[in-house]
Amino acid sequence: MLDIIKRIRRTGILSEALPETSGHERHIEQIHARLHRVFGRALRIRHVDAGSCNGCELEIQALGNPYYNLEGAGIAFVASPRHADVLLVTGPVTVNMEQALRRAYDVMPAPKWVIAVGDCGACGGIFGTTYATRGRVGDVIPVDATVPGCPPTPLALLQGLLLVTCQPAQS
Repeated sequence: MLDIIKRIRRTGILSEALPETSGHERHIEQIHARLHRVFGRALRIRHVDAGSCNGCELEIQALGNPYYNLEGAGIAFVASPRHADVLLVTGPVTVNMEQALRRAYDVMPAPKWVIAVGDCGACGGIFGTTYATRGRVGDVIPVDATVPGCPPTPLALLQGLLLVTCQPAQS
């Protein structure tokens, strides 16, 4: 064991230098800095899948990876809407999820923001309003902002968070 430690001390650090940041990475860093200024490391998000195909969920999950590093910006997902500032809703609202979505919205403390994610959340998408769906999220609860796309990119989701939180919240 002592031989290994001596060899490590003799050899030194052999790792490469960090690569230069690209324009896209700089843009993400600017968004993180702005998120930090706006929220002061205190924003909590509750995600509700109201009936999506899970395409948007995959992009939302990407926000937690080391590249986008949402936690590093002080933003975290919570399990209860009672602890949330933002309700992130994906998919068209199905009949079975309508009441659950309203309950989640009602128990959120004021001030609160609602973001409809993806084309389905924004306008009903390919599902529209049918016997099984109520359509867009705005038909069930008030929506502050929408993030279009099928599915939207993680960068668009970050920009949507900035957009919604720079306006007054609903009481």
